[in-house]
Amino acid sequence: MTRTAPLPPAVTAGRRLVGVVLAVTSGVALAVQSRINGELSVRLDDPIGAALISFGSGLLLLTVLVPLLPAGRAGLRHLRDGLRDRRIRPWQCIGGMCGGFLVATQGLTVPTLGVAVFIVAVVAGQSSSSLMVDRAGAGPAGPQPVTVPRLAGAILTVCAVLIAVGDRIGHPSALALAVLPLLAGLGIAWQQAINGHVRVVSGSAMVAGLVNFVTGTAVLLLAFAASALLRGVPSHLPAGPWWLYVGGTLGIVFIAVGAAVVRTIGVLLLGLGMIAGQVTGALLIDALLPAGAGTPGWNTVLGAALTLLAVGVAVVPARRS
Repeated sequence: MTRTAPLPPAVTAGRRLVGVVLAVTSGVALAVQSRINGELSVRLDDPIGAALISFGSGLLLLTVLVPLLPAGRAGLRHLRDGLRDRRIRPWQCIGGMCGGFLVATQGLTVPTLGVAVFIVAVVAGQSSSSLMVDRAGAGPAGPQPVTVPRLAGAILTVCAVLIAVGDRIGHPSALALAVLPLLAGLGIAWQQAINGHVRVVSGSAMVAGLVNFVTGTAVLLLAFAASALLRGVPSHLPAGPWWLYVGGTLGIVFIAVGAAVVRTIGVLLLGLGMIAGQVTGALLIDALLPAGAGTPGWNTVLGAALTLLAVGVAVVPARRS
């Protein structure tokens, strides 16, 4: 007998507001994680190794915490039963592959592009993909319509990327690097949607995070093995500072919050809230603690402002509903 999925819960204005605030917070966490992993990549001189350390540390933390907590153990049982009863399919448990790719692109591109340009490129892919994922009903909130404001918001974010990287037109290698976070952004929406299904079936955001980190770490292990064959392994780990190794913890915040609130506010609104946090957090980081790419130029600031405008345009239908 085929079981139908439960209907999404009724969403009050208060719950929607809390969900958006949490989404913004997780967006800031992603911006900080991007800077940390970019710095770790430089000091380690191995972007894939830095990504593996970040994802692996998050996996280690969740592997210890989830079995210790009663809710975690119950969530694992529920997920096992859901897979057996076909309420969730195995392919809906591989969202971590997209997360692994995102973390890898942080180490590959942030030292050159800076956090702000990296985030704006991620945002362009994320907002465009969110439209398609919501329209297809891939998330646990069900199908969401593609309205003119939502489409306009997605187009504006693409324009924002073009403006943000405008000063790099004469540097094809830097422009090519910007394609990587753009592709990573395309995967974020799909990752959030299927992680939301894991959260619904298991009843635990931490279990959804654990599943995400297992698949992401597996992909990064394969990539690191291939990289080691070509260039060898790093000779040593950076001695410090301590914050170089907290990227995995921030990743847990990003994944767990997304899995927890996507059923309440939908993939697009979740993405828009995260975008607001990513853009503002990235600009502040690059302005206060500039990396090798230097402080943000006027075009990067303008691109970020246009991104926030796109968020405002696209979120209007959600407010009315």
